[in-house]
Amino acid sequence: MSFVEIKGLKKSYGEGEAKAMVLKGVDIAIEKGELCVLLGPSGSGKSTLLNIIGGIDNADEGYVSINGEKTADMNEKRLTMYRRNHLGYVFQMYNLIPNLTVQENIEVGSYLSKKPLEVGSLLKTLGLYEHKDKLPTQLSGGQQQRTAIGRAVIKNPDILLCDEPTGALDYNTSKEILALLERINKEYGNTIIMVTHNDALKYMADHVVKLRDGLISSNKINEKKLSVEDLEW
Repeated sequence: MSFVEIKGLKKSYGEGEAKAMVLKGVDIAIEKGELCVLLGPSGSGKSTLLNIIGGIDNADEGYVSINGEKTADMNEKRLTMYRRNHLGYVFQMYNLIPNLTVQENIEVGSYLSKKPLEVGSLLKTLGLYEHKDKLPTQLSGGQQQRTAIGRAVIKNPDILLCDEPTGALDYNTSKEILALLERINKEYGNTIIMVTHNDALKYMADHVVKLRDGLISSNKINEKKLSVEDLEW
């Protein structure tokens, strides 16, 4: 059994004539420690799929199983605990707490974990150690996203879910953030599932799933993975 199994996943929004099928039957298996990219244009269903994997949204049909546990079988309390103990989220918007320092924002994530990472060494991995006492308003966009990633990673989650994590950043800063995710994947062994519309990012992934109109158009293991340093777009 794969670490993450997704079977027959369907999701629609709206009713009657306004009903729109967003996912039309999705099957994926993701192995532990993989960096998996969900690739597709706007409206392909990739963010909806990520939200269902993360227990933020519910499927109409099918299921997500993580390490043998089906999220649909969990009651709300158990699902909340599962998200808290096993999942980390990184969004395009940083959602930092403005009156907390970098270190304090990151430490917020550690309170949600039974096995948090040590904050000092993580700050060094993030390249934020010298900025640890600054407030979010004193940081660049890239530094804010690093802080948001740190808040998710300090929990030491089994799965790190990233929804367009470089969408609001310029080219050079995007590459820095992607290199950081690459490093986190190698150092801590977290399974990373990342949504993007940037086709070049498929080359940094172990596993590439392409979606189009709510269906999988391609599902491949990447035999010739490149480092982020070698990516261009």
